[in-house]
Amino acid sequence: MITPHDELLIHQLPTTLDHVSQSDLRWTERIVMYGFDKTGEISIMTGLAKYPNRNVLDAYAMVTRKGEEARVVRLSTELNPQTGGLAAWSVGPYTYEIVEPLRQVRSTVDANEHGLSLQLDFHGDFPVYEQTAAFHRTRGRVREDARRFYQNGTITGWIEIDGTRIDIDPDNWWFGRDHSWGVRHGGGGGSLSEGANLQPSEVPNGVLYYMGIFQFDDEVVHFAQRETSTGARWQFEGEVLFPIGSGKDALPIIDVEHDLKFRDDMRVVESGTFTVHRADRTTDVIEVNPVCDFWPGLAGYDEYRGYASGMYRGKDFSDSFTVDITNLDEIRQVSMLSETLCEVRMGDKVGYGLVEMVFMGVNPRYGYTDWSNTRTGTNND
Repeated sequence: MITPHDELLIHQLPTTLDHVSQSDLRWTERIVMYGFDKTGEISIMTGLAKYPNRNVLDAYAMVTRKGEEARVVRLSTELNPQTGGLAAWSVGPYTYEIVEPLRQVRSTVDANEHGLSLQLDFHGDFPVYEQTAAFHRTRGRVREDARRFYQNGTITGWIEIDGTRIDIDPDNWWFGRDHSWGVRHGGGGGSLSEGANLQPSEVPNGVLYYMGIFQFDDEVVHFAQRETSTGARWQFEGEVLFPIGSGKDALPIIDVEHDLKFRDDMRVVESGTFTVHRADRTTDVIEVNPVCDFWPGLAGYDEYRGYASGMYRGKDFSDSFTVDITNLDEIRQVSMLSETLCEVRMGDKVGYGLVEMVFMGVNPRYGYTDWSNTRTGTNND
């Protein structure tokens, strides 16, 4: 059907823009905004996801406070018919708006019965940068075929929880965003059932995925790597970005080495270093000091309390709850994907950033012999 977006000169298929090129139920387009007060007192993750082959548009906002509790609002509606302007999408009280393409976006949660509202105005200080294409097959079927771009910048705005307003001081916050699209695997719609009698996916005996986004005054260092249980790399990306207006081109990263320590109760980074080898043949060691965590699974990236992103819940679904994130019985339900916000040091530079990680199964280097969190020997051997 014709939607307002069909006014734009952006068609790439001989059909309307409410359709994508395939019928795979996992096809998702998603935006995410995330960041934290550098003291670790409060962090935010919010975003929106579009599932054209499920007829679902959903959104969420999650505020995590003092490393102790997460307040979550989850929202879902039908995608079609699409209405509204060309640069804004809404689900209930949530609206995501493009203010200036590739520079400025805004997320808003209006006052609602759940007691969590906010306005976040993001301004890109660094250029957007594109993820290396992720295309993988398993047993003859496409497991993943997705793209993404990231951006770091300044955040202004406010958060209000149960009538208490918190104004954001942009000088004391680190903030980033990303926008992804395609066939996803895992949390956030890629793990939802597509029906019975499907051959199960291949399950490796272990996997380590990590991503670092570390911002200093004069550069952003970004990298991501996927490894087998023995450390063999099967996907890598990395580059150094410089501020908009600096006149400096992005510099590729050609390799990253890791030496990490993990917590005793979960496979979440406790400390460690990443050694970054740049294309200009310089090398830097980045020391990671965690400040706080947040858990996307609570907001819909995993099925939790009967809901996950991409599930059809009709035209007007919403719920909310508060989670004690010090309760490991709760967090282990959503612990496949961890997000650790950090202070980082690189030589005499101090910055802030994010370590994202999926770490499961066997990993001899770090002392894991099975899928539990029990190590043989020590984490530091």
